[in-house]
Amino acid sequence: MKILIVNGPNLNLLGKREPQIYGNQTFEMYLEELKTKTTAELFYFQSNVEGELINCLQASDHDGIIFNAGGYTHTSVALRDCINGISVPVVEVHISNISSREEFRHTSMISPVAVGCIFGFGLKSYELAIRFFTTN
Repeated sequence: MKILIVNGPNLNLLGKREPQIYGNQTFEMYLEELKTKTTAELFYFQSNVEGELINCLQASDHDGIIFNAGGYTHTSVALRDCINGISVPVVEVHISNISSREEFRHTSMISPVAVGCIFGFGLKSYELAIRFFTTN
């Protein structure tokens, strides 16, 4: 099983940005930990650029995609249309509980076209998404 993890804008700042919400660990550190918890082959891509995220999603030939669109979650019709147009299943992931944050974060453009959504469990949200793909 090949799983692609795609992180959107500002997630390159994990470990530095708002540690009270996102924690103190970089994603690269966490990815090494994740790799020890699964037999799936994990691939990783991060970009702050919407078009690069779209190109990555469209080029995917993985068995599943775990996608944290960051701030684009609430604004990007283009990412929604991309996910709706590809055949690889996408699980939407967020580190924080977007429903308990600012009101503008309560609406996701991604959720309606994702096979599922996991949010509010910190970085463990990614592990839960991996479990979805490896046990279904």
